[in-house]
Amino acid sequence: MSTTKPKPTDNGGTEELDVIIVGAGFAGIYLLDRLRGMGMSVQVFEAGSGPGGVWHWNCYPGARVDSPGPMYQFSREDLWRDWKFSELYPSWEEIREYFRYVDEKLGLSRDIRFNRRVNAAEFDVARNRWTVRSSDGSVSRPRYLVLCTGLSSKPYIPDLPSLSDFAGERHHTALWPQQGLDLKGKRVGVIGTGASGVQMAQEAAAVAAHLTVFQRTPNLALPMRQKKLDDDTIRRMKEGYPLAYQKRRTSFGGFDYQFLDKAASEVSEEERQATFERVWEIGGFAPWVGSFNDLLVNEKSNRVAYDFWRDKTRARIKDPAVAEILAPMEQLHPFGAKRPSLEQNFFEIFNQSNVSLVDLRKTPIKRVTRGGIKTSAGEYDLDILVLATGFDAVTGGLTSIDIRGADGRTLKDKWAEGVRAHLGVAAAGFPNLLFVYGPHSPNALANGPTCAELQGDWIAQMLDHVRQRNWARFEATVQAEEAWRAKVLEIADATLFPRADSWYFGANIPGKRREMLAFAGGLGTYMTICNENVERGYDGFAISEAFESPF
Repeated sequence: MSTTKPKPTDNGGTEELDVIIVGAGFAGIYLLDRLRGMGMSVQVFEAGSGPGGVWHWNCYPGARVDSPGPMYQFSREDLWRDWKFSELYPSWEEIREYFRYVDEKLGLSRDIRFNRRVNAAEFDVARNRWTVRSSDGSVSRPRYLVLCTGLSSKPYIPDLPSLSDFAGERHHTALWPQQGLDLKGKRVGVIGTGASGVQMAQEAAAVAAHLTVFQRTPNLALPMRQKKLDDDTIRRMKEGYPLAYQKRRTSFGGFDYQFLDKAASEVSEEERQATFERVWEIGGFAPWVGSFNDLLVNEKSNRVAYDFWRDKTRARIKDPAVAEILAPMEQLHPFGAKRPSLEQNFFEIFNQSNVSLVDLRKTPIKRVTRGGIKTSAGEYDLDILVLATGFDAVTGGLTSIDIRGADGRTLKDKWAEGVRAHLGVAAAGFPNLLFVYGPHSPNALANGPTCAELQGDWIAQMLDHVRQRNWARFEATVQAEEAWRAKVLEIADATLFPRADSWYFGANIPGKRREMLAFAGGLGTYMTICNENVERGYDGFAISEAFESPF
C-alpha cells in the first residue's frame, strides 16, 4: 500500500488531501487503513507523540481498560492471530504496545502527523473544502474532515478555590507525567471515584504513606475478575475469537454477550438470585449489560439488582460507617445509570490503616491550601494531589476545536442550545464533516473498538459513495437531525438513565446543558438503522451535485 501523497497548492505549501482524520486512537487508525485501501489521500493529525488516542495520555498508576483484551482490539485475524495480552484486562502499557504492533503491521505512522493538534477548521464554501489549522503552524485543505477525538479527550479540572496554591505535585489523571510519578511513602489525595479514581486509589493504597480519597458520589463498581493469561489459555481463547467478533457486532454494548432474554420481574426470587450470582462471578460488565433485560428500564428490578450489589460490597468493608458512604443502604441513583467502573480490591483498601475516606456530600471542600485540602470538617495534609475528576465527555473534544461551518457558526455555538447530530455522525450546516463516537451515537454505551470498526465501515462507505459520484458536498438536514434527536431522547426517557446525574448527560460539567448525549438503544439496533439509511440512499443528507474543481 502506498503512502498518502498530498497535493501542494499554489499558495505557500498548503496541503490538499481527500481526508484529514483528527485523532490516532482506534477509530482514527481504523479509518486511515480503510480509506487508504480505497485509494484516497488521507492523513491523521494527532496531538500526542504516538498512536493510541486516549491511551497516549492515560499513563497514571493502575490505568487499564475495562473491557477484556479479546474485545479491546480489532477483529481482523491478521492482527489478532499473532498478538497476545498477558492479562485479561490489559494495562495501559500493553495497550500502547498493541498500538505499536498494529502501527508496524499496517504501516500507519507514515500517514500520521504526530505532535500536531488541530486548533481550528473552517469550511470554505467557494472551494467546498475544509481549511484546517494546527498547532505547528501547518494549514491543510481536505475535501472531507473526520473527527475521531474520542469520548474523553477534554479533561475536566474543577474550579476549586486556591487550587493553584498547592505546593506539591498536582496532576489530572489524563495529564499524568509521561515519565511517571513515584507515590511511595507520600501523602496522596485523590479527588473523584470514577474509573480513574478507583484505579489510582488501588495503586496508591499499596505504597503511599497515607491515601485520602475524596468522594462525592459512590461508585457502584463491579468486580473485574482480573487474571494472568498463559499461552495455553490464550490459544483456547483464540479458538472462539471468530464467533465472539461476530456476536459483538449485533450486541447492545459491542461485547460478545448480550442481555438475557428474560426480565428480573418475570422470574422467581430463587432464579433471580441465582442469575445475579452467576453474572457476578463472571465479573466485568456482565452484571450490567449481560444480566436481566429490564434492569435499566424497570425501577423495581433495578432496585433488586442494587440491593444485591450493595450487600456483596458491604460484606467486604469492615467499618459500617465507611460501608454506608461507599455502598449506602438506600441507593442514590439507579444501578447502571452511571457507567460502572471495574475494580480489583477498591473496597478492601478502606480496611487499611493508611487509607481514609472523605464524604464530600457531608463535608465539602472549602479550598485547596499550600499543604493540602481543607474541607468543612478539617484539613488534610498532602504531598501529591490527584484530580480524578473526569472529562467534558462526548462533546467536549469536538467543541474544544474552533470548528466553523458553511455560515461561519461554530459547532460549539450550534450545540449550546442542545445537541443535534443526524445518526450521531453529522451536523446540519457543517458540510463534508463526520465524527466517530459522536453525540447521539452509542458512544459511551458501547465498546470502543467495536464502534470504531462498525461506524468506521459506515463512514468509509459513505465517503466512497460521495466520491464515486464526484458530489461537491453533503451535509445532514435540519429535519433529519431534529428527528434523530427526538428519537434519542425518547429512547433515553424510557430508561432509568435520566435518573442519574452522569456524564452521559453532561451533568458533571458546571453550566453544561443537561441532556442525553448517547443513543441508548444499543449498538446493534443503531447499526441496523444506519444500514437501512444507506439502503434508502442516505436519507436525511443533502447532497450537492457534481462540480468542476477550481484546482
